Amino acid sequence: MLVQLAIRDIVLIDRLDLPLGHGLTVLTGETGAGKSILLDAFALALGGRGDGNLVRHGAPQGQVTAAFELPPNHPVYATATEAGITSDGEIILRRVQIADGRTRAYVNDQPVSVQVLKAIGAALVEIHGQHDERALVDPARHRSLVDAYGGLETQVGEVGGLYAAWRKTESELADKTVRLEAARREADYLRHAAAELSRLKAQPEEEEALAIRRQTMMQSEKVASDLNEAYEVIGGHHSSIPLISSMLRRLERRAAQAPALIDPVVTAVSVAIGALDDAQSVLQAAMRAAEYDPSEL
Repeated sequence: MLVQLAIRDIVLIDRLDLPLGHGLTVLTGETGAGKSILLDAFALALGGRGDGNLVRHGAPQGQVTAAFELPPNHPVYATATEAGITSDGEIILRRVQIADGRTRAYVNDQPVSVQVLKAIGAALVEIHGQHDERALVDPARHRSLVDAYGGLETQVGEVGGLYAAWRKTESELADKTVRLEAARREADYLRHAAAELSRLKAQPEEEEALAIRRQTMMQSEKVASDLNEAYEVIGGHHSSIPLISSMLRRLERRAAQAPALIDPVVTAVSVAIGALDDAQSVLQAAMRAAEYDPSEL
């Protein structure tokens, strides 16, 4: 599985490329030889806690890369796929430790969070030590261990597929339920709007007529004032029609004495009085039309 471990500028290690072959590999050495440094560097690549003190003195950053070759059915692929990571049979974990304490994590050269790196690392490697977590006593791993012992990987994969399909269907159902509820709300609104339009009983070309009516009503106060003033001049208390009518009667009485002179004048004045009467009627109608109910506006 683990085929290469590359370490750069970690603690005392300047540069180390450690290829690992098939079968069991054992690293031995006396106390202080650096076995723990290798393990700490490896743990860093697996998503362990970073520390700026791991960087070799004088270097701006250190780096650990662990390359794994895996069988096609290895469980780690599911974890990688969930994280959006593609693989063609090889998983390469890389962790960059910066001297100021910050770290960067990569899987197959794709940047990932430390949580994703740790999840993938846990699916690849078990570290057993006096103070390390043991997968054997981790309750989260018990079921997978039992399944592996019973040779139930195929059935587990089938159940996993069915579970994924159920979750997908459940998500689709929830989405369609939300859309259905939205459609119901929209239908309620459309029914309400249709009922309002039905009560309104709109007529062809009514909008233009209403717009004209509204404009007239908005201007009615000023228009009504002008109409009242015009009516006062023509037919009100200050009208000149009574005076003109009195003058016309005097001329009519004189008509017999000089018809050639008076008759044309009488005719013209009579026409003028008639026009003024017509104007008075028109003004009265306009004044009535100018009246409006503010609530109608």
